[in-house]
Amino acid sequence: MVFPTATSAVPTVLRRKARRSDGIWSTKRFLTPTLVLLVLVVLFLWLSSLTLDSIELRTLNLDYIVARVREHLGLTVVASALVAVLAIPTGILLSRTRSRVLKATVLGIANVGQATPAVGVIILLAIIWQTGYLTALVGLVVYSFLPVLRNTMIGLQQVDENVRESAFGMGMTQNQVLFRIELPLAVPVILAGLRTSLVFCVGVATIATFINAGGLGDMIVNGLKLQRYPVLVTGAVLVACIALLIDWVAATAEDVLRPRGT
Repeated sequence: MVFPTATSAVPTVLRRKARRSDGIWSTKRFLTPTLVLLVLVVLFLWLSSLTLDSIELRTLNLDYIVARVREHLGLTVVASALVAVLAIPTGILLSRTRSRVLKATVLGIANVGQATPAVGVIILLAIIWQTGYLTALVGLVVYSFLPVLRNTMIGLQQVDENVRESAFGMGMTQNQVLFRIELPLAVPVILAGLRTSLVFCVGVATIATFINAGGLGDMIVNGLKLQRYPVLVTGAVLVACIALLIDWVAATAEDVLRPRGT
């Protein structure tokens, strides 16, 4: 019987790392940003070929577009960060409790936010509270809370019980098992929930314009009200491009942070 030596094992490890790197940074991986870039170039060329009136020029200029994109991304990123901070610990606590009543109650409340139309959530909050950025932010958190919460619970529940028992048998505490074993194995499922939440936030953030919270929804609504279709098309295309790019970034992060062997 021939045993592999240390030197013969090294190329195997390097090949595995190379395959993992190639999978993350493959040509297929850059298809989405390339497509988004082409769409933006086509949009720019189309707008350049048009004769814009004074109303359209007030909207279709770099300063206005950059300001709206910044507001839109601000709402999306902050809301998604709040969802991660709130939903992941809640999912961990619910996966640890044996109370079915508590689980059903929390999941029921989260389901209400997801089942209610997004415009209904934001407008209702504006009616009973106030208009502006903070209300839109709360509405986005409520609407995109469930995917992260449910995926956190599912990811932890899918960890093999034999793995937990082996960890406890090695002398690990419950917290050590959670942070060293369960959460790393649940990372792919949790990141999938965060990815869904991010895309939800990008789309729903367009409704924030109805309560004076800014964003690219301003361009879409102005284009509809004033019947300026270049403004409408530009706003819609920018929202779609942001959604595609954020989904691409989240998918790349999901592959990079995925534990080896999963």
